[in-house]
Amino acid sequence: MRVLAQIAMVMNLDKCIGCHTCSVTCKQTWTNRTGVEYAWFNNVETKPGVGYPRRYEDQEHWKGGWMLDRRGRLVLRSGSRTKRLLSLFANPDLPGIEDYYEPVTYDYDTLVSAPAGQDVPVARPRSVLTGEPTQITWGANWEDSLGGTPEHGAGDPNLRGGLAEKVRFEFEQTFLFHLPRLCEHCLNPACVSACPSGAMYKREEDGIVLVDQDRCRGWRMCVTACPYKKVYVNHATGKAEKCTFCFPRIEAGQPTVCSETCVGRLRYLGLVLYDADRVGEAAATTDERDLLEAQRGLFLDPDDPGVTAAARASGIPEDWIEAARRSPVRALISRHKVALPLHPEYRTLPMVWYVPPLSPVLDAVGEAGGDADDPDHVFAAVTRLRIPLDYLANLFTAGDTDAVAGVLMKLTALRSHMRRRSLGEPDDEALLKAVGLTAEDAEALHRLLAVAKYQDRYVVPAGHKEDAAALAGMENRCPVEVSGGRPEDGGHGKVMLGIPGLRRASGGRA
Repeated sequence: MRVLAQIAMVMNLDKCIGCHTCSVTCKQTWTNRTGVEYAWFNNVETKPGVGYPRRYEDQEHWKGGWMLDRRGRLVLRSGSRTKRLLSLFANPDLPGIEDYYEPVTYDYDTLVSAPAGQDVPVARPRSVLTGEPTQITWGANWEDSLGGTPEHGAGDPNLRGGLAEKVRFEFEQTFLFHLPRLCEHCLNPACVSACPSGAMYKREEDGIVLVDQDRCRGWRMCVTACPYKKVYVNHATGKAEKCTFCFPRIEAGQPTVCSETCVGRLRYLGLVLYDADRVGEAAATTDERDLLEAQRGLFLDPDDPGVTAAARASGIPEDWIEAARRSPVRALISRHKVALPLHPEYRTLPMVWYVPPLSPVLDAVGEAGGDADDPDHVFAAVTRLRIPLDYLANLFTAGDTDAVAGVLMKLTALRSHMRRRSLGEPDDEALLKAVGLTAEDAEALHRLLAVAKYQDRYVVPAGHKEDAAALAGMENRCPVEVSGGRPEDGGHGKVMLGIPGLRRASGGRA
């Protein structure tokens, strides 16, 4: 067992109001400059919808993430190393600017320099890329609050299996929820393995995935390989750029900018410990529906004396181990099991998880003529919610509706329990027992999801300056190294699960 630490995030989607404050503050901090006008390291999508870039979830088209070959081996969907090298100068699996959107500015000079007259001057849009007049026909969240969904919503890749007919985009029948997205900082990042120049790397100390700008050659294989399409190319420098998880703030023990400025207080940041020796085994799980539990099985209990000893042997500081014990992310993922990963079927083992949205359950019970105090009626209503279970399952559990239903039932039981508490009614132990909760667990989960304070939502240990020299000496090699060649022995050994094509991680930073 080789214990490593990973900074992770969980978002409670019931709290997201789609205000885009996180996107704007991230934009002002990281991509408010020439070359990345179209790039949003953090964006908020409306679901159902085709997303940003357009239909990024259609991996049959974009070839992102991993898959199992005929022998059951984990391979990049974008092809072998030889195929990637042969297509360095003609990669066909890249989104175009039309799939993102053409960034625009406005001809503001017209407003101040137009001659006096009876007509009001108009500032017309101009392309930032060409400087020519253009029309605004797409955007990073064109379907904001279902604005463009009647026209484009049927193109959502998650509406497969007959869901497109089931979901009607009519005001009185449709549903929506907001989905904030950023780089997943995966345990098994496809972008790192696909990079021919070794510019993409995963930091050993905290698991953050970064790009070494000095080594990047702009081959763009990382863009293709990332199934979430969260790697962008700076058209001014020709270099790849991506979300850095605000690593300067993380190193100082502060939350990311998107978390700090979140109006709905829906984000949680914390540390988890995981067994790096079993990452390859978990990612190669045969049945896609078992990937959720396979990844959960990687996370270790910091209260276990054996895990603590192994963490110390791996050089993890004591305050980091203590932070892992207090981590809200670990509580939501492993203890209460109400957080789910985004598209586990991509086999990248993402580390940004989500508490799925819960439609108004009591309304569904009433519409069906049920009793809101009867657990059987309440749980049965979960299968008739406005947000179809199949849709949420396609997003978060590789199509496993039972896993999603289990989470929603737990959240439903929690709401009913707290409702009874607020009304002064006795606890319904049968209701909690049916979903595997005790009264103490329910209270802890309620405090975490509903009323958690700043220091409870963000448990981020500061970096250790005394480790900087040692980490530099190790050249920040990829943390999930196995046999097949060590960077210090051969310079370009196979690391990261021994998957062909992954080069040595760079010692530079973003």
